[in-house]
Amino acid sequence: MPADEDPANIYSATTRPERLSEPMRAARELVYVPNSEDDTVSVIDPKTFAVIDTFPAGDEPQHVVPSYDMRSLYAVADKVPGGSLTPIDLRTGKPGQPIPVQDPYNLYFTPDGTSAIVVAEAYKRLDFYDPHTWQRQSSLDTPGCDGVNHMDFTADGKRALVACEFANKAIVLDVENRQIIKDFYLPQSHHGMPQDTRLSPDGKTFYMADMKAGGFYTFSGDAMEQLGFVPTGSGTHGIYFSRDTTRMFVTNRGEGSVSVLDANTQQPITKWHIPGGGSPDMGALSPDGRQLWLSGRYHAEVYVFDTTDGRLLTRIPVGNGPHGLTYLPQPGRYSLGHTSNIR
Repeated sequence: MPADEDPANIYSATTRPERLSEPMRAARELVYVPNSEDDTVSVIDPKTFAVIDTFPAGDEPQHVVPSYDMRSLYAVADKVPGGSLTPIDLRTGKPGQPIPVQDPYNLYFTPDGTSAIVVAEAYKRLDFYDPHTWQRQSSLDTPGCDGVNHMDFTADGKRALVACEFANKAIVLDVENRQIIKDFYLPQSHHGMPQDTRLSPDGKTFYMADMKAGGFYTFSGDAMEQLGFVPTGSGTHGIYFSRDTTRMFVTNRGEGSVSVLDANTQQPITKWHIPGGGSPDMGALSPDGRQLWLSGRYHAEVYVFDTTDGRLLTRIPVGNGPHGLTYLPQPGRYSLGHTSNIR
């Protein structure tokens, strides 16, 4: 995988808005919101906060994901036994012809860019594909990992920590050998539901949100040791880092809030509340980092927070079941998948 520009910060290439790759410089500035219950994607102009387009995107679109080389964008739809990836033109925001791919609940890429990892949640599989031809290379069964879901990779790219949403577990993937080498039981809640998983900027700690436990678990940066638990709020779901990578934003979907913590020490700083309540889920930062955009999973809307003071700037009505929102362009060199896991 590409060497980190700054060994002390794995996200150093994403910290300045002008650090756009060639394809990102050509991308139209838009926000894409997959509406899982409507089978559509809403397209928002972030300058006006207006929905300017809505198009079909397969059966149950879950996330909108930048490709590894950041030249493509895919709306992933996972209704079984089928499934599809709908490519979206970065320059125009218009969809292309759907690509048949079975059960892509989520989409990631190996850190060297040679394979796409389709998270086939319903089948308890990780399917490895050629990221250009979309021919399947191999499959890895994940027995005991019901609801295989979110993941992130160690700083050296050798392992991935993967959440098992319906098994109250986490597993560790040996990326090169495509083997499961370890699993963890998550003890904070007997009915835990682990969600978003991200590596801290210093590369020393993994964070894994748990919607039922009301906080996030911490693991060692090599993904081999479970460390502790940090409470944040009801329905903890998504994890994002500020543009300067000093803060982490943790969405609490059950209570309509965002917890703000130190990105490396996990010390709490403040909490932002949505007036009147809401269901903040997944999203992304604006390129300049001044706004945090989040889907409102159960409220058919999108929230936009000012990251300087936590004010809710607007609520934008979209389709039903908005989920893995993506904002383009994004600074950085390559995408590891999900809505904005970029290094």
